[in-house]
Amino acid sequence: MFFVASKLIWALIRPETLILLLIAGGLFALWRGRRRLGLGLAGSGLFCFALIGLLPLGELLIRPLEIRYPAKPPVSDVRGIIVLGGGEQSSRSHYWQMPLVNGAGDRFLAAIALANRFPEAKLIFTGGRGGLRQKGPGGDAVTQQIFLSAGLAPDRLMLEGKSRNTAENARFARDMLGGDTGGSWLLVTSAAHMPRAMQSFCAAGWTGLTAWPTDYRSLPLWPVWRRLDWRLPDNLITLDSAVHEWLGLLAYRLTGRAQSGDCGG
Repeated sequence: MFFVASKLIWALIRPETLILLLIAGGLFALWRGRRRLGLGLAGSGLFCFALIGLLPLGELLIRPLEIRYPAKPPVSDVRGIIVLGGGEQSSRSHYWQMPLVNGAGDRFLAAIALANRFPEAKLIFTGGRGGLRQKGPGGDAVTQQIFLSAGLAPDRLMLEGKSRNTAENARFARDMLGGDTGGSWLLVTSAAHMPRAMQSFCAAGWTGLTAWPTDYRSLPLWPVWRRLDWRLPDNLITLDSAVHEWLGLLAYRLTGRAQSGDCGG
């Protein structure tokens, strides 16, 4: 129920949905003869779209999440590398019969580089079907193709394809190991997602974790006039990601799926 509810609620409260509701409410008010209210609502919606298209508001929100953990921290004696799903495109990969990735595909690049750096480390992928209506092979099938084509030995891979969210990633990955999560583990996911991921793994009983963030979305915001540009699609995607992560972190905290503090090594 949590998985279904989270998807439905997010569809209703994501920034572009709220802005479209403003504009739709304005048009409805105009149709009903409420000219002042209608112009105010529709104008507010259009102003929000213009503001998002011109200013990197998403980067302003996402940056505190991305700098929570350092990039490329010093590590040694790594027992395993955990890669979270979300960078693969399962449906398109199945249709085109080749592994395809999305904007979070940096997770796989980072995992392959780390696997080559630590040849004795196990490589765990955890991620199944994150969409309500997703069909075809899960993320584990696509990931297997990516890792094998990169020359990684099959006996190093542990693939989990049933989890649907970050909390399940943490629990199902732990279950794959029979609860034996001792040693040093690297957790690879997008930098903005890393705070929620680390807290979810802590809540699931993991210890000895080191965050290995990737897929950064933000740049320095100052001086702001150098960042002024019309980039509505890109800015909206970043804003969606930032709002999604902040709300997700709050929801996970309230439901006990995330644990504040540090369970790192």
